[in-house]
Amino acid sequence: MKIIRATEQHVDAVAHLFDLYRQFYECEPDLALARQFIGARIEGGESIIFIAEKNDQQLQGFVQLYPSFCSVEAVRILILYDLFVDAQCRKQGTGEALMNKATEYAREVGAARLDLLTARSNLTGQKLYEKLGYKEVNEEFLAYSLWL
Repeated sequence: MKIIRATEQHVDAVAHLFDLYRQFYECEPDLALARQFIGARIEGGESIIFIAEKNDQQLQGFVQLYPSFCSVEAVRILILYDLFVDAQCRKQGTGEALMNKATEYAREVGAARLDLLTARSNLTGQKLYEKLGYKEVNEEFLAYSLWL
């Protein structure tokens, strides 16, 4: 397995995994929407996506990062928004390898930290995040959204 940064040539393959990721979070399948969204992020340079490839170039999973900043600390941060590993490829270290690549990239670009949110029901993800040193900070802040 190798971890590489996704480019425009990977849009269709990443979109397939992104559609499965959205289904994991109980969204209806919509490959066209997934392709449009991932294509726009890659083409616009709005996110950083790393993919895990098998020897035959089949994608095993992806991690998507969004650049941001923390005004209070006056530092660059990255938001690790998406991590997904194809069900057939789980329990092979793919998720951990993708997370480690995200951490490596964050250090390379001088980010002070990586932030992420996950569903309370995603116990597998939580176990991985904690194994890699992530700390839950829910006691300090509340999360709010305004749907427009």
